[in-house]
Amino acid sequence: MRGSFSRSSPIRRQEVAYAGSEPPGSIVVNTYERYLYFIEPQGRATRYGVAVGEEGLTLKGNAVVGRKAEWPSWTPTASMIERKPRLAQYAGGVPGGENNPLGAAALYLYRSGQDTYFRIHGTNEPWLIGQAVSNGCIRMTNEDIVHLYGRAPIGTSVLVI
Repeated sequence: MRGSFSRSSPIRRQEVAYAGSEPPGSIVVNTYERYLYFIEPQGRATRYGVAVGEEGLTLKGNAVVGRKAEWPSWTPTASMIERKPRLAQYAGGVPGGENNPLGAAALYLYRSGQDTYFRIHGTNEPWLIGQAVSNGCIRMTNEDIVHLYGRAPIGTSVLVI
């Protein structure tokens, strides 16, 4: 069934062992594995399945959560419209809600106090989780972004590898 996952599905949120050096409370996104890790104490992490950017479009390196929003509005950037002209129909923006591509919540990624225009956000297309399909953002199911949103305050460190 499209958009539903069995309990044993590898993209389901689960606690896993984590051997990285990032401190508890930080986020690591492994674009190759298509997982986001929220680092927990004592060598553990909560792992979430994600959709990532198409080849060459994903942010790499360090950022911080600079802003958060529930049911955010969305407006495609000029470069998104250039790559995918069909997005021009949304140039005036899409209000927050169930039809919005950002889903239930968004974490806005910043570097040096500036918005990168990359987000960790929900989706209105959960069947795409596990794929490289976005314009660079990290997509999660709405259930998972709501879970992460409550755990990741502004200032949370994010590493995208």
